[in-house]
Amino acid sequence: MAERRSLTEGLKATPPAIAPPTIDIAKEKAFVFGDKEQPRPAVPVVPAATLNRTPISTRIRDDFARALKRASLERQLEGREPNTLQDILEEAIEPWLKANGYLS
Repeated sequence: MAERRSLTEGLKATPPAIAPPTIDIAKEKAFVFGDKEQPRPAVPVVPAATLNRTPISTRIRDDFARALKRASLERQLEGREPNTLQDILEEAIEPWLKANGYLS
């Protein structure tokens, strides 16, 4: 088995690295930064109304819960939207709230 030595001893025994090739600074800067256009002044963007989500707790029928979970999983596998429980529930509740005047 080879003789064990400390890391510092191994580094001292390592031959010096070969000198790096000379680098053209202009070519390096052109490669790194490229031909970037001057930044244009930012156009003020009106922020869209953010919809915050609030946790609620409720109980639903067992058959509804199973059907909802199955629909969610199948839609995720098929890559169809909406596919999360939250999104499906929001899409189902919104028309009822609008029809009954609770949401404009």
